[in-house]
Amino acid sequence: MSMAGNLRKVTSLGRVGGLRKVARLGRRRARVDLSHPARSPLGSAVVNCVIYQDGVRVPEAGDLVEAVERVRKSDDGFVWLGLHEPTDQEFAGIAELFDLHPLAVEDAVEAHQRPKLERYGDTLFAVFKTVCYVEHKELTATSEVVNTGEIMVFIGPAFVITVRHGRHGSLGPLREELEADPKQLAKGPAAVLHAIADHVVDDYLSVTDAVQEDIDQVETGVFAENGARLDPGRIYQLKRELLELKRAVAPLDRPIQELATRPIRVIDPEIQAYFRDVSDHLLRATEQIAAFDELLNSILQAHLAQVSVAQNEDMRKITAWAALIAVPTMVTGVYGMNFAFMPELHWKFGYPLVLVVIAVACLVLYRGFKRNDWL
Repeated sequence: MSMAGNLRKVTSLGRVGGLRKVARLGRRRARVDLSHPARSPLGSAVVNCVIYQDGVRVPEAGDLVEAVERVRKSDDGFVWLGLHEPTDQEFAGIAELFDLHPLAVEDAVEAHQRPKLERYGDTLFAVFKTVCYVEHKELTATSEVVNTGEIMVFIGPAFVITVRHGRHGSLGPLREELEADPKQLAKGPAAVLHAIADHVVDDYLSVTDAVQEDIDQVETGVFAENGARLDPGRIYQLKRELLELKRAVAPLDRPIQELATRPIRVIDPEIQAYFRDVSDHLLRATEQIAAFDELLNSILQAHLAQVSVAQNEDMRKITAWAALIAVPTMVTGVYGMNFAFMPELHWKFGYPLVLVVIAVACLVLYRGFKRNDWL
């Protein structure tokens, strides 16, 4: 029987009492591997459901409720259930089966939560913000740089439930890495929680490295020869995307600190040492984001200063050309007045002399402006 196929029926039921009937129907369905798809090919929110004992994946057998009860009675096994964007109806039967707190269930279904860590009896509920760098050929004022999602994790003495929101952040590869290390996986649900936290924080570092390349590109453009012509919208867009990244990373510091230092019933003290390593990586990501924010502020100020300098240069050139034009305008304006007695008005060489005076005056002004870099 496929436990995953059975579980699909569980998510469609609001009561656990109907699971026995579902199990009999599920025996007719061929086994489907749900490790990697974002949504189950069975049409539900279930991505995968696996039993682990002594860090080894156990072949699916028997009814789901019986499997959960058997694992709860065992000291070295747990169930890992993976979901992707479940609805209230899909999650109702699972919440009742694992006795999940209604407030945590509401947060897991609704999503859009801040990173946090909450305890409900023997159950620990953690929220992680996942981030993904959006590839783009050229950074524009409307480019999407960072895309975010969420992973909610329920862990108890004998189960792990992961609820993922968003199109990225698949846990399939992470599950395979853990299965390749049975010794670590044998440490129980806390080992899975650590692996997810480490995976999420490593993605933070990857995204910050990619964002740094965009910042370097903008910085190079600002200090280029025509840096004043750069669209400032690119800088503002980077700041907006960096703010979204900061909202995902910064609030996670307190939950990771609690996991690393505070005694928690479902977290083995040996696993807490691993969370301290995650905390170090998270601190590095937080410091990088803060440095990027300051750097973008400096780049923006430098760009505005360059724009101001360029405008001053333009005004100087305009003023210089206006002064050059003012000389002939003044002279011709004087001799354009309708007076009978004016110097050299009837002189044979008066007209050529005026032209020479205008040309010499303009030449002197031009050389003076050119020498002072006004032209």
